[in-house]
Amino acid sequence: MAEHGGWRAPLARLGLDDSVRVSWAMYDWANSAFATTIMAAVLPIYYANVAGKHLVGDNTASAYWGYTTATALLLIALASPLMGAAADYLGAKRRFMAVFVGLGISFTAALWFVREGDWLLASIIFILANIGFAGANVFYDSLLPHIVDDARIDRLSASGYALGYLGGGLLLVVNLAWIMQPERFGMADASEASRWAMVSVALWWLVFSIPLFRNVPEPHPPQAGFRPSAGEVVRVSFGRLIATAREIRRYRDLGLFLLAFLIYNDGIGTIIKMATIYGDEIGIESKDLIGALVLTQFVGVPFAFAFGALARRIGVKRGIYVALVGYTLISVLGFFMREAWHFWALALAIATVQGGSQALSRSLFGSMVPRDKSSEFFGFFSVSAKFAGIAGPLIFAAVSQMAGSSRLSILSLIVFFLAGMALLTRVDVEAGQRAARAG
Repeated sequence: MAEHGGWRAPLARLGLDDSVRVSWAMYDWANSAFATTIMAAVLPIYYANVAGKHLVGDNTASAYWGYTTATALLLIALASPLMGAAADYLGAKRRFMAVFVGLGISFTAALWFVREGDWLLASIIFILANIGFAGANVFYDSLLPHIVDDARIDRLSASGYALGYLGGGLLLVVNLAWIMQPERFGMADASEASRWAMVSVALWWLVFSIPLFRNVPEPHPPQAGFRPSAGEVVRVSFGRLIATAREIRRYRDLGLFLLAFLIYNDGIGTIIKMATIYGDEIGIESKDLIGALVLTQFVGVPFAFAFGALARRIGVKRGIYVALVGYTLISVLGFFMREAWHFWALALAIATVQGGSQALSRSLFGSMVPRDKSSEFFGFFSVSAKFAGIAGPLIFAAVSQMAGSSRLSILSLIVFFLAGMALLTRVDVEAGQRAARAG
């Protein structure tokens, strides 16, 4: 088309062909710093070596981190469907998102106050910050089907993940430089540098969230004078939630996909959250752990796009199969990890499948969701993601404590990937999309 000629053509192919879609995708750039620096790289190591320094036992910090992560996900999983229903009723996706973005940013900055031995304070603050991060994503994801059509939903979703990898990776490079050479940047030691790194995430998240709130419209704004009471909002939201739970049974393939996603995402989420603290437990140095995660961020950019292209050639569902086979092999190899280069190699392998599996899962779900109930259905999608994240860290922590090591914990994740793939074989994507259009 003429309007997509010249320099606009590559952006159009990615779905980034106007300010609304660019602004939506930029939120992945904004919040991925939390996923990389806080969830995956800096905080787990800081938790093990500083906040949990006086804990007894080599694997105790790993186990406590697993329980902390599971608690945060349980809380947001319980609240997500009700929040989604209320947002749809009030026409307030962006307002709800803003509340949770504010919560996440505030408590991310509060990690500055965590010092040596403060493992309980670190756990509480992280739980609240993660509730903000995950809660905001419920409403962020629910905006996707409103700003792009089915033909380009895979590309825009993949573009968001690619921008997230790039943004999170760039800040992580800066954070790594601070931690490796704190004196050069006027910091006392690596501990202080780590705390400044966590504060930098809050500032990054705040600044780069602005485009979404400025440019992405509310899909169904409330009518003028529409101001229901708090009691009515709760009553209607619970009613919608119950209705959605019943109605989702009408969408057989969507429901099957949700179940499959719940299971396989359990394994994916556990690898993301537990990899560095597992590496720290077996003696890999912090510079290798964080450096390998930096590699993951930048290698993940082209592979997020590559999975979008792969999905167009072989189908979204087959693209997810490819990613899950990769994760199965990663879990097996993780059991045998001993040296720093092993961690680098596994980080590279994760980079090839992580963004693609998540982007394709989000876009596949979005293509089977009725447009007028996107927040409610994405609330259920979020529940699947969060409940999926609960079992994995809990099993990881429990197996680690029983076995006295986390090696068997890594191997146990194979079950989630194989079971998820088995359920995914029963999902008829085209039938699910037709059901969504029919409403």
